[in-house]
Amino acid sequence: MAKNDTRLIVALRCQVCKNKNYTTYKNKKLQDKLSSKKYCPVCTAHTQHEETKLK
Repeated sequence: MAKNDTRLIVALRCQVCKNKNYTTYKNKKLQDKLSSKKYCPVCTAHTQHEETKLK
């Protein structure tokens, strides 16, 4: 990816067990947090995942 890219790498955290299961790209211009329903292998169910910082 280019140096002047406008995307950030963010982690998606399960709201039930609080584990970071996925990473994705996010546009820097978006102010609201990403949220999607994904499969959590720890909970063994589809749960809501929300954006968090990636260390």
